[in-house]
Amino acid sequence: MADKTKALLIAGTGSGVGKTTVATGLMAALSKNHKVQPFKVGPDFIDPGHHTQICGRPSRNLDSFMMGEKGVLETFARASRGADFCIIEGVMGLFDGLDSTETASSAHIAKILNVPVLLVINAHGVSRSIAAIVKGFSEFDRSVNIQGIILNNAGSERHVKLISDSLHSSGIKIPVIGALPGNKDLSIPSRHLGLYMAGEKNPEITEMAIFIEKHIDVDSVKTIAENFKAIDIDFKESGVRSNVKIGIANDSAFCFYYQDAFDALKMSGAQLVFFSPMSDALPEVDGLYLGGGYPELFAKELEASGTRHEIKKAAQDEMPIYGECGALLYLCNSLETERTYKMAGVLGANSRMTGKLQALGYTEAEAVVDSPRSKKGKIIRGHEFHYSVTECDTDSRFVYELKRGKGIIEGKDGLMENNTMASYMHTHPASNSFDEFLRQCDKYKSK
Repeated sequence: MADKTKALLIAGTGSGVGKTTVATGLMAALSKNHKVQPFKVGPDFIDPGHHTQICGRPSRNLDSFMMGEKGVLETFARASRGADFCIIEGVMGLFDGLDSTETASSAHIAKILNVPVLLVINAHGVSRSIAAIVKGFSEFDRSVNIQGIILNNAGSERHVKLISDSLHSSGIKIPVIGALPGNKDLSIPSRHLGLYMAGEKNPEITEMAIFIEKHIDVDSVKTIAENFKAIDIDFKESGVRSNVKIGIANDSAFCFYYQDAFDALKMSGAQLVFFSPMSDALPEVDGLYLGGGYPELFAKELEASGTRHEIKKAAQDEMPIYGECGALLYLCNSLETERTYKMAGVLGANSRMTGKLQALGYTEAEAVVDSPRSKKGKIIRGHEFHYSVTECDTDSRFVYELKRGKGIIEGKDGLMENNTMASYMHTHPASNSFDEFLRQCDKYKSK
């Protein structure tokens, strides 16, 4: 990582206060004249897609529960190479982490990286009370370095002056460096798994940059980012080298992936072949990796595509196939939405959308049998987020026993048949390496 790299973290007092507006807006403004590397705290897949579209560099997740402190440092250091500014979008409220701990919180990431923080506060309907909020946040954990305040949904100039004067009279030295009026045109609409993906119903990047430059002191933001001092670490190299080809489903139906997963596979020597199960034939590959996404929105197209039959044939031939969340639904026999659609039929189970949240949160699992992704005894951390249920055949085999989380049924996850395994749990390579998957692909290639 270059010494000149500057960095800061955009945090909020809670969810919905405007972190994403501020973070993406600053990315847009700074990207006009600088190389900006975006990051997202937590396991979210959707915000990083918007970051990537704005900055032209793949956004990375920083999650201390799944990745550990060393994993966070490694990802940050690798991704920051060549960047002028690193902008990290926080998650929830600054101190909100796993259960009642700081783990996986924005504050924890700020402390691991020793990065300065901008705190976003919703100013609608409050004035002097914001001084109390800032005082509490700044003193709750003094090792978190809050260096600037950005007010969202601010009113008149008088309103902003009242807040600034209240901070000053309370002895708070953290400056207000921006005050954004309400602007619904810059919000991104939501659906059941979160915001719309990048490229769908998004605000114009140029408009975002102009709005931010008008209402935030970008020079002050740059100065705060310059206070970042990078931490030197040693990089860990992959233990497995492989020259296999990995097919990766990558389209509107399967779009939830961590960039670190692609990087880990590439660093191991694997060639990644991206394809769409909706419109492409199955490429000639030695293994398949299918991520999460929205197969329920494209069930008709997935059913109509002959690729599902090709994937079933590859599975019967013992090709290593690994899937997460949405891929689990696709690899089952059927998926019920407004009607029942035929899916790949690789796994002996049927899935249906329920219209209500079935699981949300971090997971921790033990692999109780060997699988295409891990050896027996491996402890894996991940997360789950889905609105579907999957009903399995009575003789189904499961790879994971969950110590934390819900899984497919009764704390079990990772449905396996032949050399195919799919789970509701999303994982990160820092916790669940691709070493075993690559070994299996090598073995399949040499058949």
